[in-house]
Amino acid sequence: MQGKIKSFVESLFFERFIVAIIILNAIVLGLETMPSAMGRFGGLLHALDNAAIAIFVLEIILKLFAYRLRFFLNGWNVFDLAIVSVALIPASQQFSVLRALRILRALRLVSVVPSMRKVVHGLLASIPSMGSVVVLLSLIFYIFAVMATQLFGQAFPEWFGSVGASLYSLFQIMTLESWSMGIVRPVMEVFPYAWAFFVPFIMCTSFVVLNLFIAIIVTAMHEADNEEAGSAREEILSELQALRKEVSALRSRDAP
Repeated sequence: MQGKIKSFVESLFFERFIVAIIILNAIVLGLETMPSAMGRFGGLLHALDNAAIAIFVLEIILKLFAYRLRFFLNGWNVFDLAIVSVALIPASQQFSVLRALRILRALRLVSVVPSMRKVVHGLLASIPSMGSVVVLLSLIFYIFAVMATQLFGQAFPEWFGSVGASLYSLFQIMTLESWSMGIVRPVMEVFPYAWAFFVPFIMCTSFVVLNLFIAIIVTAMHEADNEEAGSAREEILSELQALRKEVSALRSRDAP
């Protein structure tokens, strides 16, 4: 019985069914924020939401029965259990904020879809390598913030009056959000050669350091993919070796 349930929860049909329920539930939760939709289909939307919760709970129960304690050894299973458990807490006035957290069920797509799990694994694996890049970016920000405070602080105290204000303004410039017309061009009206300060800063942060983040993440995702492929190959080789031993045992048994 346990083996049959394990095969069922690992089947492609069950996986696609859960994905469809997650997507449908996310759409329903979005429609519940629309007064017009709730006015016409409020009862149906609540019924679909409750049905989705029941399916998620049944899925967790089946996996607990199939894997037993090994269920908790998989981080994605624990993640699914936490998301579903939040949905079971009554959304009373004390826990009214939990109604807004119901949309977190859509994150279960990450645990169900293998390609999305690879992306998350790559992001988590890249965190240690990002430390040096973060330190480098922080150092660049601090240097340029001190320079900006000394150069432009008296003329533009709202943007560069202190190191903290300069850090925030430089962060806005790094994101390229209204950096030209909002900050740089007004500064250049007073300091015509201010472009010689801001252009190198943008080149260092937006086009160099941030690309290092992307390179680290892509490399980590590639390494995670290679590790997964290597583990799959090792599993296949172990199965082949076990099959060879069984064949050899059968041949020795049938030999005269």
